[in-house]
Amino acid sequence: MACLIAAPCSGSGKTLLSLCLTALVRQRGETIQTFKVGPDYLDPQLLTLASGRPCRNLDGLLCGIDWVKRSFPWWGRQADHCLVEGVMGLFDGRGPGLEGSSAELARQLDLPVVLVVEASRQAGSVAALVSGFRDHLPGLDVAGVVLNGVSTERHRALLSEALAGIAMPLLGVLPRHPSLNLPSRHLGLLPAHELEDFESRLEAWASLAERHLDLGRLLPLLEPPPPSAGPLGQSQDPIRWCLEQATTPQPQVNADAPPVRLAIASDAAFHFRYPEASELLAGLGMALMPWQPLADEPLPAGCQGVILPGGFPELHAADLAASGRSLAELRRAAAAGLPIYAECGGLLLLGEHLVDDNGVAHAMAGLLPFSARRGVLQLGYRQAKPLLDGLLVRQGEILCGHEFHRWELQPASLTHRQEHPGFGQPDAEQALWQLEGWGWPQRPEGWSRPNLHASWLHLHWSGCAQICHRLGAAAAGAQPLPPVHAAT
Repeated sequence: MACLIAAPCSGSGKTLLSLCLTALVRQRGETIQTFKVGPDYLDPQLLTLASGRPCRNLDGLLCGIDWVKRSFPWWGRQADHCLVEGVMGLFDGRGPGLEGSSAELARQLDLPVVLVVEASRQAGSVAALVSGFRDHLPGLDVAGVVLNGVSTERHRALLSEALAGIAMPLLGVLPRHPSLNLPSRHLGLLPAHELEDFESRLEAWASLAERHLDLGRLLPLLEPPPPSAGPLGQSQDPIRWCLEQATTPQPQVNADAPPVRLAIASDAAFHFRYPEASELLAGLGMALMPWQPLADEPLPAGCQGVILPGGFPELHAADLAASGRSLAELRRAAAAGLPIYAECGGLLLLGEHLVDDNGVAHAMAGLLPFSARRGVLQLGYRQAKPLLDGLLVRQGEILCGHEFHRWELQPASLTHRQEHPGFGQPDAEQALWQLEGWGWPQRPEGWSRPNLHASWLHLHWSGCAQICHRLGAAAAGAQPLPPVHAAT
């Protein structure tokens, strides 16, 4: 059975161990399916690149536990090996409880836990820490420990003896090594596509795993889920199952008509999206067309909708502002009535200005009345209650999303408010929905217009597949966008 790689806290080495094991399996010519607990884009990008397969997020809060129990065995059994990387500390979830934590998921899927401990400054104290994590939650199976930051044989021997005193297997160590230094920035690790030496790192990770990990004990913990895993109906593709569960009826599609074409921003500024989003839309017969705003591309001819995912537009504000054609294309699409879906970083592209870390304001598409600049970190799960019937959501629905950003919105200029009175700063009467989360006050958030859904909130569409249906129906009803030279 697959294992869950967890730790006492973030930064302990969960991702490093996951990458080392993934690289080793690939070097041996075998396949591995990786999973990530919780709402994360950056770790999964690294694991996707290392494994050659899309890393799948397992998040009972965003997706629902039925989805998790179907998707884990479905994709896990399609590879020779399987591992799950946890989130934050083992017992960290929404608020102070276990909800959404790695420990909760381990119990739900009956997974043994491999605990990664950063031990560079520890000796006998490691036994107290590990025994506390092992005994904190009855019924949780901690199969062994991997120690990170162990650079000498003497240090390893000392720590090994301390763990032996509490009957805890030592499954290996991760030494200090240049390849294990993963650069990061304000929202986490550096994106995979920015690591220029990734192939050489893979070789180094595989070599480190071969030399420093107890593979005789670890590799059996990477076995794929057994045939008995999963609920009834486990043999059904979870994408198909998810679309069938949506409360919104699937729109009727003319089999002879060309597929509905959706443009999706896909470049270094916009790359935060879950693979299931594309798969769900494809399952409805839609064609996704990559679009690169940073390259100042026009929207793909014939597109009938636009998706603006999250990413790091704040790091590319000057280049985006210089992409006048792309920004004009967004305005043209909005004026033509094409449905536009934007979340987090995609939302920033729609404002008047995006202020970079140096305080320089860069003009964006100007479709929404705000200027965005660096502010207080907003992080955590949010419950969203729509305040009106919009493009993709309806009153009475309750959705769960995740907020993670350091930029905040300031009111629009007076000129914009005068020229666009329908785009006022959202309040309780005008906003898309009401958000609330543990430790955060309720607040109205987002914009909803007949052809626009824009919010800070990241959604995993497997937990709200009605959005896919509604987006598809809205796009099918829109006239395809003509080429720029044909526009009037």
